[in-house]
Amino acid sequence: MVKVVILDGYTDEPAGLGVPPYINVYPRLVAGALWLVDKSISIRYYTIDQVRASIDKFMDATRRSRFIVLIAGAEVPGKYIGGKPITLDEIEYLMMLLEDKDRVLVGPAARFGMGLGGGSIAYSIKRLKRLFDYIVAGDPEVFFYNALKYGFDRADPLVFREDYRLADKAFYYGAKIIQQHPNYGWNLVVEIETYRGCPRYVVGGCSFCIEPRYGSVLFRSIEGVVKEVEALDRYGARHYRIGRQPDILAFHGIDTGKTEFPKPNVEAIKKLFHGVRSVAKNLRVLHIDNVNPGTIAHHPLESIDALKTIIEYHTPGDVAALGIESFDPRVVRANNLKVYPGEALEAIRIINRVGSRRGWNGLPELLPGINLLYGLPGETGETYRLNYLYLKKILSEGLLVRRINIRKVVVLEKTPLWLKRDIVEYLIRRHDRIYRFYRRKVMEDIDKLMLKKILPRGTVVKYLYTEQYREGYTIARQPASYPIVFYVKGRYKLMKTINISVTGYKAKSVIAEVYE
Repeated sequence: MVKVVILDGYTDEPAGLGVPPYINVYPRLVAGALWLVDKSISIRYYTIDQVRASIDKFMDATRRSRFIVLIAGAEVPGKYIGGKPITLDEIEYLMMLLEDKDRVLVGPAARFGMGLGGGSIAYSIKRLKRLFDYIVAGDPEVFFYNALKYGFDRADPLVFREDYRLADKAFYYGAKIIQQHPNYGWNLVVEIETYRGCPRYVVGGCSFCIEPRYGSVLFRSIEGVVKEVEALDRYGARHYRIGRQPDILAFHGIDTGKTEFPKPNVEAIKKLFHGVRSVAKNLRVLHIDNVNPGTIAHHPLESIDALKTIIEYHTPGDVAALGIESFDPRVVRANNLKVYPGEALEAIRIINRVGSRRGWNGLPELLPGINLLYGLPGETGETYRLNYLYLKKILSEGLLVRRINIRKVVVLEKTPLWLKRDIVEYLIRRHDRIYRFYRRKVMEDIDKLMLKKILPRGTVVKYLYTEQYREGYTIARQPASYPIVFYVKGRYKLMKTINISVTGYKAKSVIAEVYE
C-alpha cells in the first residue's frame, strides 16, 4: 500500500485562508487527486502545530511513507489565534530531516516565494529549490494525478488546469481529509473555491497582489461546487466560507475578460448559494470573504441585488472584506488599486444599507471589512493622515465596519512590486515610526468605538467556541469570517459552544460573560 504524508504549514493569501480553524483548498486537492487514482492510498494529514507538539510521532509516520507533501505560503501578513504558519527555519529543519524522502512543495510559496511577514521581501523560490525534489508551481491536482498515473518523472510541476473537471473530482474525493484536521468536530471552517484569478488581470491588477498573476479568470461550475459541499457535509463539515476568490460578486460575472469590473451575475450567485444550502444538511455557518469595492461602485444596483441574495442564504455575522488598501489617490494611481476614496465610501455605505440589521446570532447580517496596506510606492506621511481622516469620516457618518485590517505589504515574487522592492524597503524603514503611531491611534480612536456600536453592552451573541485560556479569561470565537475575539470571564471547558453577553471592550476585542 502506498503511504503519503501531507504536512500543512498553513496558507494565507489574498483569496484563501488555511490557518486554523480554516482549512484551505490545497490539502483536499492533493488528497483528492491521489485517491482519484488509487483509493487504497493511505494519507496521513498533519498540521505544523501538531508536528511542533510531537515531532517524534510525525517522523515515525514519515518513515513509512513514499513521499512528503508540504503545503506552505502565508503571503498575507496576519495575526492568528488558531495556529502559527510554518517558518523558514522550520522548513529547512524538517526537510533536512526528511532528505531521504521525495519532498514536494505545494501552495503559494511554490509559485510566489515564501512570505516572511509584513514589511518584508519574500524568500525567493530559487532559494527553496535545494530543499525539495519537486516544487509544484502549477496546480497540485494535475501534478499528483499525473505523478501517480504515469510516474513522477513524467509529471510537470508547472502545468496549470485548463478547466475545473479534474479539480472538481479532486475536491469531491478529497473532502474526507477534513476528518484528520485537529479542529474537526468543533470549529473547523472549510474554505470553498469558486474561481481562480482576478477579473482585473485585464488591466494588470494591484501592484502587490498574486491573484492577477494566474492569468485569465477560470470559473468553477455551480454543479461542481455543490457536489463538493455535498461530500463535505457527508464527512461532517458544518462551517463554510465561500472565500477562495478575490470577489464573490464577480462569480460568473458578465463580460469577464473584457472589463476589470464585470457586472454581477445575480442569477448565478443565487443558484450557487441556494445549491450549497440545499445539500449542506448540517450547515451552521455560511459566510463569504472578499468583495471588490470597485464592483459595487461601478454596478451599484446589481451589487445590491447580489448582496441581498447572499444575505438570503448565508448566516449572520458575515464580513465583506474590501481591499481598499489606501485612501490616498497618489497611492491608488501608483499601484493600480481598485477604487478611489469616494468610490470606497460608497461601497461601504451600500453594504451598510443592505446588511446592517442584526441577525439571530447577535451580530449584523453583513458588514464591510477594510484592508489598509502600507509601504506601497507613492506613500508619504500624508497617506497616513488621509487614511485616518477617511476612517473618522466613516465613523462620523454612523457607518459600521466589522474590522479594520492595518498591515505592511509583503513583496512577493512575480508581482509588479517585486521590481520595486528597494522602494518598498525604503518606505517601510522611513515610515516605521508614523506607521506604529497611526496604528495605535486607529485602535484607540476608531476600532473600540466601532465595536461598541456593533455590539452594545448587554448584546447576546450565540454559538461561540471556547478556544484557549488567557489572563484569567477564556478566549471564545464564532466559527466565522473574521470572527470577533471575546474575552469571557472565568475558565470554561475548551472546544465547547457557549452564548455570551457583552460587558466591556478592548481595542480590538470584546469582554463578555456567559449567558445562560
